[in-house]
Amino acid sequence: MNIKPMKEVEAFLAPVAETVGAELLEAVWNNREKSLTLYIDAPGGVDLNLCETFHRAADAALDELDPTYGAAYTLNCSSPGLDRPFKTARDFERHMGEAIEVRLYAPFEGAKYYEGTLTAYEGGVITLATKKGEKHIPFEKTSKVCLLIEV
Repeated sequence: MNIKPMKEVEAFLAPVAETVGAELLEAVWNNREKSLTLYIDAPGGVDLNLCETFHRAADAALDELDPTYGAAYTLNCSSPGLDRPFKTARDFERHMGEAIEVRLYAPFEGAKYYEGTLTAYEGGVITLATKKGEKHIPFEKTSKVCLLIEV
């Protein structure tokens, strides 16, 4: 199936998300299921009402954009989930001061896993306050960075 680039869909829908008090994080196309999933976040978190409101607004806007060139598809709207990996500088800004976990491809300063409080993200370097002191970890060395979920 021929579809428009997801970056184009994201750019088109970002202002729509803002009108309902959300931020569009990512648009993901699933070719097997013929579905478009829109991941949103908001300062107070995402609830079912926000998903529904954004879904309706996005659905109407997508009729104009026509991302599948007339082919049928399913539109989904979701929160990113607590374990969503950080991908952009905006992800780090959004979670400044929060507890995160950092997984690495190879050991960095003696470890492949760190957890602590995110204190800065600048120039592609994560600054993390850990129990053993401050760590400066280059983002390109990480395999996954996400919120620390404690149960």
